[in-house]
Amino acid sequence: MSADGTWNTTINTPMGAQNGTLTLATSGSTLSGKMAGAQGEIALTDGTVDGNNLTWKAAMTSPMPMTLEFSAVVDGDKISGNVKLGAFGNASFSGTRA
Repeated sequence: MSADGTWNTTINTPMGAQNGTLTLATSGSTLSGKMAGAQGEIALTDGTVDGNNLTWKAAMTSPMPMTLEFSAVVDGDKISGNVKLGAFGNASFSGTRA
């Protein structure tokens, strides 16, 4: 199942659940897209695809500058994984296809 498309996601951060959308596009082993939420829109960088496994980074600037590092697994119409929150440790996230 392709990761391409829009996903409604929730990241379980130390500051509470953060809801947003994730738009993904794959081309071979390359992943691109964007994240959108309360802090605005962020382009994904360094995205990779390996079967159902995805990784990418997102450099946020608000409320503080930090590069988020995601690893995820797509399972049909569900996506889930982990995000490294810089000095704030790790958080889980999950979502469903929009």
